[in-house]
Amino acid sequence: MTTEKMTMVKAINSGLRASMEADSKVVVMGEDIGRLGGVFRVTEGLQKDFGDHRVMDTPLAESAIVGTAIGLTFRGFRPVIEIQFDGFVYPAYDQIVSQVARMHFRSSGKVRMPVVIRIPYGGGIGAVEHHSDSPEGQFAMTAGLKVVAPSTPHDAHWMIQQAIASDDPIVFMEPKRRYWESGQVDTGSTDLPLWSSQVVRPGRDATLITYGPMVKTCLASAEAAVEDGLELEVIDLRTLSPLDLAPVVESVRRTGHAVVVHEAARTLGLGAEIAARITEECFFSLEAPVQRVTGYDMPYPPSRAEEEFLPGLDRILDAVDRALQES
Repeated sequence: MTTEKMTMVKAINSGLRASMEADSKVVVMGEDIGRLGGVFRVTEGLQKDFGDHRVMDTPLAESAIVGTAIGLTFRGFRPVIEIQFDGFVYPAYDQIVSQVARMHFRSSGKVRMPVVIRIPYGGGIGAVEHHSDSPEGQFAMTAGLKVVAPSTPHDAHWMIQQAIASDDPIVFMEPKRRYWESGQVDTGSTDLPLWSSQVVRPGRDATLITYGPMVKTCLASAEAAVEDGLELEVIDLRTLSPLDLAPVVESVRRTGHAVVVHEAARTLGLGAEIAARITEECFFSLEAPVQRVTGYDMPYPPSRAEEEFLPGLDRILDAVDRALQES
């Protein structure tokens, strides 16, 4: 085991570097990702080491960035593109859902689409409007796209490499408020395949199902619940499409209670799909309805109000209490 403590920013940078060293067809594109290293410095140093023919600064034109990436795949390249902020992805939405997601199917398998679309997402950093959205559900519901969301530096380091190596188009959601948090990264190997969820804290009384930035919040909630004699199991989904619900089903059948947590809006969010699937698979084991703790059904608020908008420890534990009281 070769472990190193690093931030998520450094972990993704390290993963990108490893992929570029392993395959000369991996190219990186985006606004200000070359000389500047990206607004979050995720790509810092890559242009210096690999050249501007492989790490390319682009115009501020998201649709053109994705369209160019599609063309590059036709010539055998494996483009990794950065959307500077979550709220800036919508000019490229048509290219992503109408072209990237459909090309393999439309060509009867003749055309592969190994594009990785990196999107820093979520709130909690005091940003201005259009910089704190959680659009993951809009991509997870799109047939032909895969969506992944690491929550730790270790996962980020390996999942970016696994995504780049995949022949499927992958939307890679990066929780920006966890960018500067450090964790141990085993740079030698990883035990988890890309399309898998993980139990990150075992428990017996209720199951918290979450992903991305909310994993840390749910772990803190589980720690606080110990004072009340509760043992909460926490599951990090890691992959949002396809969902690996086998660990979730196994857990809920034991605990009888489930709470789904995410930052995105409640209505038609991923929590609704997960709750439905849990009900289908675990109906006779559930002792109470599946609870959801989410962002509210409104545009992301000004930064001074975001702490009231984002799910926090109190809201999560309140949902656990409701589930247990309804048993």
